Amino acid sequence: MHLTQALGRDSLFLLFIAIFMSGCTINRDIMFRTGDDFDFAPLEEMESTGYRIAPNDMLRFQLFSNKGQRLNQMTAGGVGSSANGGNNQQMNNMMNQQGGITYLVKPDGLVELPELGDIRLEGLTIEEAEGLLEEAYASFYNDPFVILRVQNNRVYIFPGESGRASVVTLQNMNTTLLEVLAMTGGIGSRANASKVKLIRKTDAGNEIYKMDLSTIEGLDAANVVVQAYDIIYVEPLPQLVRETTESLTPITSLISTLTFLYAFILNQN
Repeated sequence: MHLTQALGRDSLFLLFIAIFMSGCTINRDIMFRTGDDFDFAPLEEMESTGYRIAPNDMLRFQLFSNKGQRLNQMTAGGVGSSANGGNNQQMNNMMNQQGGITYLVKPDGLVELPELGDIRLEGLTIEEAEGLLEEAYASFYNDPFVILRVQNNRVYIFPGESGRASVVTLQNMNTTLLEVLAMTGGIGSRANASKVKLIRKTDAGNEIYKMDLSTIEGLDAANVVVQAYDIIYVEPLPQLVRETTESLTPITSLISTLTFLYAFILNQN
């Protein structure tokens, strides 16, 4: 009799533990949690400064002389008048067709470029880097014209559904959050459109912005321009029934086994 009572108490105890533990595992896949009183950064103060070149960036580089005159000639189909000009035209045309050459920003922030050697571009915007390179190449070419683009700028998108996270390469420097969501198929079926977070790394640390895209009023927020390495996280809605069931399944199996043993021992007595 004491054994059956002990089994009964153990079953109730395990059931209590199962309910408690299931509560601990529900919503365990929700990332980047913020409390109810979390101080989000104001959307209207979101930085709109250009991206600054960083180590491991891949830079597409093009250089033309005479303030890009030959670039205009190539676009218009013009031909150089002299033999030397024709050769330069052919070389520039080849570079234009290939879209330039790609160079790596080394971990120390330097880029090794033809004729210049190592030059520091880390921390500069694209416009600042182009201006610096045009000044540097002025010793070699007449009125140099530089085109510089970062090839591997990307953002990370978590659309609120398991298995759909992706990395999106930014082909356009003016890509909006709405475009990024569209490129990844929109938010997931389990996503909460009223809880969209954009996490941006700044010199002062991570800034976190909260957006409500569930109403038409959220369109302005959705049209904000993303920057390289932004994290866009759409919080998923909890699936309480499924997650609770999954959490309880192992424990309920154990309780069923104990109940069977309890009934078996009781019948033997």
